[in-house]
Amino acid sequence: MKAIGWTALGTGWLGFVICGVLLTPAHGQQAGERTLPADVDPVSRFRLPLPERESLDEAGKRTYDAFNSPDRQSLAGLQGPTGIRLHSPKLVTAMSSTNDYLRRRTGLEARLTELAILVTAREMDNQFEWTLHELAARKAGLEQTIIDLVKHRRPNTGLGEKETIIIRFGRELMGRRKVSAATFADAHRIFGTRMLVDLTQLMANYSATAALLTAFDMQLPLEMEPLLPLP
Repeated sequence: MKAIGWTALGTGWLGFVICGVLLTPAHGQQAGERTLPADVDPVSRFRLPLPERESLDEAGKRTYDAFNSPDRQSLAGLQGPTGIRLHSPKLVTAMSSTNDYLRRRTGLEARLTELAILVTAREMDNQFEWTLHELAARKAGLEQTIIDLVKHRRPNTGLGEKETIIIRFGRELMGRRKVSAATFADAHRIFGTRMLVDLTQLMANYSATAALLTAFDMQLPLEMEPLLPLP
């Protein structure tokens, strides 16, 4: 999937670009309308400033450049979990290969991978993770009716077998903190051993990312409309 990046005019955010499509601000929303929490850095958009490139070791500089490039594969570049992890450069290097495998190389369809991430983001109630991955899920071909079903925690009825079990499995794993024997058996039958391990690790990985985003209070770009209804 082509990288997602920010566009800007001067110092102001104008919108969000996914695969070359510009998403403009929400209707009626003006630049600067949403203010940041007092402890959030206005450049990084989380509770720490972005690390200075020159303060990093060579591996850290390579990571910084890779995630700051227009050709990056990260959804958010440095204004996201990678920017947080870059404060621990060895961590970000280790996580990058894991994230790349789980999101792109397991053999699971992209739309189903994004569905699994959305189920996780919804159970974790993380606005940043949900919003970026709802946009990515649309681009991957996941139907808006399925996205809305997860978003509004509706019953997962009338869906295909794979979609149904991903939602059921994720809701039990992340929401109830327990997977029933029946759900596990169905998931194992549908996906097989290796794919089920990968699917479970994908959800676990994005639950950890949601925890990181929550702890550092990662904010959406100024003009990006929050897509997850939260209290």
